[in-house]
Amino acid sequence: MAKIATSPVMGNPVYPVMFAMGACHLLNDSLQAVIPAMFPILEADLGLTFTQLGLIAFALNMVASVLQPVVGFISDKKPMPFALPFGMASSFLGMAGLAFAPEYWMIVVSVMFLGLGSAVFHPEGSRVSFMAAGHRRGLSQSIYQVGGNSGQALAPLISAFILVPLGQQGAALFLFVAALGIFILSRISIWYKAELARQRAGNGRKALLSSLPELSKKQVGVALALLLIIIFARSFYVTNITSFYIFHLIEEYGLTIQKGQLYIFLFLALGAAGTFFGGPLADRIGRKNVIVLSLLVPIPLALVLPYVSVGFVVVLLAFIGFFIMLSFSVTVVYAQELVPSKIGTMSGLTVGLAFGMGAIGGVAIGVLMDAIGIYETMVVVSFLPIMGLAGMALPKDRKITVA
Repeated sequence: MAKIATSPVMGNPVYPVMFAMGACHLLNDSLQAVIPAMFPILEADLGLTFTQLGLIAFALNMVASVLQPVVGFISDKKPMPFALPFGMASSFLGMAGLAFAPEYWMIVVSVMFLGLGSAVFHPEGSRVSFMAAGHRRGLSQSIYQVGGNSGQALAPLISAFILVPLGQQGAALFLFVAALGIFILSRISIWYKAELARQRAGNGRKALLSSLPELSKKQVGVALALLLIIIFARSFYVTNITSFYIFHLIEEYGLTIQKGQLYIFLFLALGAAGTFFGGPLADRIGRKNVIVLSLLVPIPLALVLPYVSVGFVVVLLAFIGFFIMLSFSVTVVYAQELVPSKIGTMSGLTVGLAFGMGAIGGVAIGVLMDAIGIYETMVVVSFLPIMGLAGMALPKDRKITVA
């Protein structure tokens, strides 16, 4: 295995910043988790169709996905340290609107503010994690992404224990979450600004090393296209489980909303665990190996999921959640190392695409459920992980070691 020496100017990992960014990612994504958590409430109280619920998810995720690469591209040219608390402030406004919106169109506008906050937060947050990582890029990105996935995992608990008893107005409690995020991110922005000044004083950027071999522009383009296919399949499938599988559990197994949401929580909690272990594992055995592993294991499990009894559902959701999210942070790092001079753009593209595919998936699944039924939709979606086999054609990376 080829050995790439890490430049001394990369320094050691800055763990306080790495963990603070992970915590803020948890806060940010727990705000977004309120949206799917509210779906059963909105469906029951306002009489919304599955298509309308899908459009709410579309509004949230499409704003986030379209703007993330734009924010990343701009910040690659001119870093914006204080964009982080600004993004959280936008989410604060969106949450306030969501808690008290009396009409459908106002809910859509509110989630767009949440989408804007997410679009600003994610590429800049990923950049800060990269800057603080030193030679532990996989670990740093895992800490950052596991914070976000943990926040998303709270959605079922938010629904079961806050929104079901308190209703739509229960979302107002999350204004305190947004306020805490603004405070922490303001402090991180001070470090971010000082780190940029230190790098400029050192006559340049940190070394932007890659674990990948030298690739032509065509090879980079093909590799990015393969990554996008992987992200499409994963995001579409995860959106189905997190936003719509609850209706399958209620219809097929007769579960209550509260109990069904605990099943979704299990899927997301194991997904968060997979996200955390994926980065350090990739630092050891290679990024491509982890990506391929995370795609192969879920395929047979997803295919049988619609047909098993409720007892086996628990086991399958746990394994699918862990393995399908094992490569979540790894695909971000892989993309960053494909184009190491465009860290923000690559982060915005990969994470933004995940939001975009979630947006399209939300609408498509909602329409499909209205058209052919809940159970039939679950069967169709179970074939999606097969598309992830495209990852086997990715260029093989090499291990980065400390000089």
